[in-house]
Amino acid sequence: MNTFFCSDRSRQAGEEIIGSATNSQTYILVECPPPWTSEAFNSKWVPENLRILIEEVKRAKLPIRFLLIANDLSHKINQTTLLIYQKKDGLINGYDKQEFILPNIEQVAAVVQKWLWGIGSNSEVETTATRDILVCTHGSHDKCCARYGNPFHFHATAAISDLNLDNVRIWKSSHFGGHRFAPTVIDLPEGRYYGNLDLDSFKSILTRTGDIQCLDKVYRGWGVLPAALQTLEKELILSEGWDWFNYKVAGKILEQSLDNNTILGELSFEKASGSLYTYQAKLVKDVTNAQKIKSSCNATQESVITKYAIANAWLTSSKVMTYSA
Repeated sequence: MNTFFCSDRSRQAGEEIIGSATNSQTYILVECPPPWTSEAFNSKWVPENLRILIEEVKRAKLPIRFLLIANDLSHKINQTTLLIYQKKDGLINGYDKQEFILPNIEQVAAVVQKWLWGIGSNSEVETTATRDILVCTHGSHDKCCARYGNPFHFHATAAISDLNLDNVRIWKSSHFGGHRFAPTVIDLPEGRYYGNLDLDSFKSILTRTGDIQCLDKVYRGWGVLPAALQTLEKELILSEGWDWFNYKVAGKILEQSLDNNTILGELSFEKASGSLYTYQAKLVKDVTNAQKIKSSCNATQESVITKYAIANAWLTSSKVMTYSA
């Protein structure tokens, strides 16, 4: 019997998890009851028209991430929730959301097709929920997400209820990467990724209270930023505190060496006061701390995991708003 769990091995190795958030332009989340097969959209409740559409989107190389989601009511209700989260340009604090309530999952493909063409749908609804928390529980894809994701989803659901957070929904989700960091979570509409989560850290993330240093070991990065810049953003979070989550941010790669070993990145942020700051940083591949590790429970061999480290960072500009009396 195979008793290897990739998340146990990653923790034992002390692997850094920052820089592992997927940089996605758009998430399309489709409510679909489990069980899900290893390739989620081959599951029995997923209609053929949706599979065909997803293949067309892949062939067109559109920057869209499709995921299946479910909650404890998904088996019992006669409707399907469709969520589309899209990243905008410029200074942002997350993704813009559109929500659709459909009679059944067979209607999803047509609504998504119209959305791709820029055509609206009368199925779109206003929602009071301001956060959607996705917990990967996709055990058929990687057993760590069943072993750690399912219990975490159960306890996290209770924590949200205990905290009376009516504006937060929690979903089980199909695979979105990083199962060796299970339990792993995406917090939308921000699009921030977390891993190796425990309930105390999760409650701090939900309420933005407590010691900000709790993020040091559980923050995978922000999906609106390139992976290398996620390291710089984490350092600014730990410096600025929970206020950072109210800032609008933009980041980009300015220069990259041919071997990708060195990157010059820029990160700008605007505070609630309107003051604007820009940092630049030289980021280098941290080869001294590179680790050889199995990236999943099913991996047949180890991979070398290398992350970027900040060689140096500096403030390049600041525009502080002043108001006359």
